[in-house]
Amino acid sequence: MTHEGRRSEPPPPSRGDTSKRVPHPQAIEFDFAERKERPIELSYARASMDTGKFVWIDVDATDKDAARKTLTKLDLISPEVIDDVLSGEPGTQQARYPSYIHLVLTGCHLHKGKFDLQRVDVIIAEKFLVTVHDGKAHFLESVKREYKEDFERFARSPSFLLYELWDHLIDHYVRTQKKLEERVEELQTRLIGEVDERVFGQVSEIGADLLHFRKVLIPARAVLTDMSTRKSIFVSEATQPFLANMVGTLERVLQDLMSDRDILSDSLNLYMSMVGHRTNRVMNRLTVVSVIFLPLSFLCGVYGMNFEILPELKWEHGYLFFWVTVLSIATALLLVMRRMRVL
Repeated sequence: MTHEGRRSEPPPPSRGDTSKRVPHPQAIEFDFAERKERPIELSYARASMDTGKFVWIDVDATDKDAARKTLTKLDLISPEVIDDVLSGEPGTQQARYPSYIHLVLTGCHLHKGKFDLQRVDVIIAEKFLVTVHDGKAHFLESVKREYKEDFERFARSPSFLLYELWDHLIDHYVRTQKKLEERVEELQTRLIGEVDERVFGQVSEIGADLLHFRKVLIPARAVLTDMSTRKSIFVSEATQPFLANMVGTLERVLQDLMSDRDILSDSLNLYMSMVGHRTNRVMNRLTVVSVIFLPLSFLCGVYGMNFEILPELKWEHGYLFFWVTVLSIATALLLVMRRMRVL
């Protein structure tokens, strides 16, 4: 890919006319030898690269047509990659090309119990880094706010920006896992006491979120492992050990995630066992009542028959005898069941 443009040093953005100043610069020029960075106009990005500088270009693809026009005008990546960037679904992956690497990062954000995926496309080459996102991506906003201090202290190559992206992405993964863990603990506490039927829907919802989050973490681990072990001219060997350490962090997040799933499942099973135990106690009491009243119902049935000859009907103390018999049977059954520890 040929680079045509001006060879002169690109001027900084105008500071006199504030009406023309862009609140969030679209391009940032980096000089890793001097450890200096400054925002520049997007139109000077190619000229800056021609002078040996590294440029980070950030494109908001909320307006697809405008984003396509901007990326096409830059002439830094192929039309096929542009199509993938603007039409792809969230899902961490990478594709290697002769002159750059196309990396798709998937951020996660929990807002009011809703699990939101945020796709950020990263194209890193020898002289430029392009990030494309649809609207605000929280982990990318964190990178923009916090990279300057680390850049001045530690940056040695453009791979520093790749490290920053992964570092803030994994930090957001850890925060998301903590929020999910808090929801699991809250549901676990609720399942111990009296609950209504809505809690089962919440258990199902958080279980689905845990599975969804796991599907995000597994490909992220695979891509990060590949970048930390496979040699590439776009990822410095000095950065790869730090990326490898992040793989361990992702492993711990996955383990914590699986633990949360187990805790949620065990809590639900415990609750169902408690419900079953309460049901058994109620059925036990009903059984005791049935055992006591079964022989009494038999006696009532016998003496309720419409036969003319029932000897007990002529007894002077027949009614008293009936109640004595009833009380004796009931007392005897209660004593037997208490000895058998049924009560």
